[in-house]
Amino acid sequence: MRAALEGVKTLFLLVSNAPDELTQAINTLGLAREAGVTGIVYLSVTRSAEYTDVAHFASKHAVERMIEQMHLPATILRPSYFIQNDATFKDPLTKAGLYVSPIGDKGVSMVDVRDITDAAVIELLRRDRAPAALPPATYELVGPDALTGRSLAAIWSEALGREVHYAGNDLDAFEKAVKAKAPAWLAYDLRAMMNRYQADGAVATRDDLDRLTALLGRPPRSYRDFARDTARGWQS
Repeated sequence: MRAALEGVKTLFLLVSNAPDELTQAINTLGLAREAGVTGIVYLSVTRSAEYTDVAHFASKHAVERMIEQMHLPATILRPSYFIQNDATFKDPLTKAGLYVSPIGDKGVSMVDVRDITDAAVIELLRRDRAPAALPPATYELVGPDALTGRSLAAIWSEALGREVHYAGNDLDAFEKAVKAKAPAWLAYDLRAMMNRYQADGAVATRDDLDRLTALLGRPPRSYRDFARDTARGWQS
C-alpha cells in the first residue's frame, strides 16, 4: 500500500466486507496521511453509528471516527442498501412470484449504485482539482422512497405483469440461504443488518435527499425505474 500511494494526491477508499475490514481501512488511511494525500473519498454505510451490532457497519463507523479525529480531508459517502442487489432475485421473482429479501416493514431508502458512482466521481474530481485540501463533507446516499417488503413486491408485480408476494421476515431462512453461498461470518453479519432494518428501518430525511439532489444535480434514481428496466431485460 505504501508503494501504491506514492505520488497519489486523491484517494477513493472502498474496503469490502472482510474479517479484517477495519484493519485494512485504518492502515490505508494512516499510510495515506503519511504519503501526503490531500483528498479522500471514503465509502461508508448509512446508519453506521446506530447499527452497532452489525460488524461491517461498526467497522465503518470506527473509520469515520478516525477521519474526524485526525482531521483528514475526506468526503464520507454513506450508501443505503444497494438497489442492484435485487437483480439477483430473477428466479424467485419470475418463477415463484416472491420478493425474498427480508427487508421488513419499517422502510429502507434504497440507493441505485449508479448514483453512488456519480457521487463518488463528483467528489473525487472536486477534491483532486482543488489547489489545497478541502473541508470534510458527508452525504447520505439514498433513494427517494421508503421501501418495505410489501411495497417492493407490489413494484415487482407491476414491472413483471404478474402477482408477486413478499416472502416475509424469516431471518433464519435468510441466514441459511446466504450461508450456502458465503462464509458463515458474513451470513450472520448480513442477518444482523436485516434484523436492524426490520426493527428500525433506514428511511432518508428530506435534508438527506435535498443534499444528494444538489450534489448530483438531479434527483436520485427510483427503485420503480430499476425494476421496470430490469424486468424488460429479463423478458427480452
